[in-house]
Amino acid sequence: MARMPGNHSAQLEEAIRRRARELYVHSGGLEGHDAANWHQAEAEILRESAVFGARRAVVVNVQGVVYTGEYESTSANGYTPGEWKAGDPVAVRLAGDKLYLRRGNGQELKTTIVKRIG
Repeated sequence: MARMPGNHSAQLEEAIRRRARELYVHSGGLEGHDAANWHQAEAEILRESAVFGARRAVVVNVQGVVYTGEYESTSANGYTPGEWKAGDPVAVRLAGDKLYLRRGNGQELKTTIVKRIG
């Protein structure tokens, strides 16, 4: 199946590609419908991702306890994944079910703790 142009992450594009392939197989391998299959798959996957939304999270080890904190990208004050690398020291603050991580620019990334191990 030909790859159609789009402005999607590699993960999203792979999901679209798999769905387009399923549509192709389901149609009995009918040739010449690559674009139609791709556009239908794209619409389905984008609709599904909008309903469920992408979950964004950080994982940190605080004195032997591993926390997973989810955050909303709309309230992350410009935080982008990759600001911290594995093993980087990060100042954290715990408050109830919230985990705050001090960023290099002095702002905090507010997360909701969804998992605690240890």
